[in-house]
Amino acid sequence: MSRKQDESASADIRLDKWLWAARFFKTRSLAGTAIDGGHVHLNGERAKPSRHLKPGDRLRIRTQTEEYEVLVLALSEKRGPATEARLLYVETAESEAARQSRREAQALAPVFEHPDVRGRPTKKWRRQLHYFERKLAGSE
Repeated sequence: MSRKQDESASADIRLDKWLWAARFFKTRSLAGTAIDGGHVHLNGERAKPSRHLKPGDRLRIRTQTEEYEVLVLALSEKRGPATEARLLYVETAESEAARQSRREAQALAPVFEHPDVRGRPTKKWRRQLHYFERKLAGSE
């Protein structure tokens, strides 16, 4: 394949493949599911996984933990190192500021979880609860 044919073939790429290559999602399947769920918007509109991207497109991406607004700079079908993936897009200043403020708010929010209490109670914990309940019932 000549260089000109190679450039024309890579002139556009599927949205789910680009999101995977840019490392927003761990697999193409997860990227496709997020797109189908309405968590990815292309140029302000809901997109489909098979939609083709071009440099200059604007994406709003909501992952499990973060929300990004990015401008597509380059296209890639191959998933490379994170340093190369960051060259595929640039995040808008508003998006960076919003993510930073959400991180700060989350750090300041109170945490009500006890580090030893996760999931179902253990046998030891259950015995302690029963002992405490009997002690309270006897004091009434």
